[in-house]
Amino acid sequence: MTDSATPRDEASPHYAGYILDLDGTVYRGEALIPGAREAIARLRDHGRRVVFLSNKPLEPRAAYAAKLTRLGVETPAEDVINSTQAMMRYLRTRHPGERLFVIGEPAMREEMAQEGFHLTEEIEEIQVVVAAFDRTLDYAKLNTAHQALARGARFLATNADRTCPVEGGEIPDCAGVIAFLEATTGRQVEVVVGKPSRFMVEAAAERLGVPLERCLMVGDRLATDMRMGRTAGVDTALVLTGVTDRAALAASDVRPTYVLESLSELP
Repeated sequence: MTDSATPRDEASPHYAGYILDLDGTVYRGEALIPGAREAIARLRDHGRRVVFLSNKPLEPRAAYAAKLTRLGVETPAEDVINSTQAMMRYLRTRHPGERLFVIGEPAMREEMAQEGFHLTEEIEEIQVVVAAFDRTLDYAKLNTAHQALARGARFLATNADRTCPVEGGEIPDCAGVIAFLEATTGRQVEVVVGKPSRFMVEAAAERLGVPLERCLMVGDRLATDMRMGRTAGVDTALVLTGVTDRAALAASDVRPTYVLESLSELP
């Protein structure tokens, strides 16, 4: 891996689908990262497919698509994959028709219900407990999940992030929910579908309609974006516009396929 080895230089014709992280890759807060809009437009103009990833299950994908469109990157909701989408895909294939108790934001629960999933709070009915980020979390929800798990329900989670960045700092994320339930039940979460799990990349590739070997994962985080790409067997491109700098890259055992200053170095 060298700085000169970029998709623009040597491999771009190979990639038919691009999987782009959002925070730190496409935008920061309410502003596009310089060059992002132009890079995405070039990809689309050359017939490349593009989807966007977020580990956050806070809002439905339509909200992320609306933000991208508002910032100047016109995006249909179907081209956004977050951990809610990955979870629904996983449940459809592994636990079809099963009754769920979801610790999650109201928007997440509403979206899952609209997609036909059977959500219940009746402990004896619950077959799968889904843990996610939830700012409405209370003891009653934790107890319902605990009791269902004690009765043998499956234990899944959208993501394992310790904190969620917000304006002015960070707030506790799904890792705290997982840790609570693991501590009280003595069980371990069985599957986490969000980054760095391969399930996110597989969901994105399915949307792209492109084989994994012809996808490029682009993001700013070594431990999630780059590790996820490696786990899924896709090439990766680290952008230095987010949380990772060259010092962190040098100290890491995760080696991206490419290192880019920003999305502007994509073809």
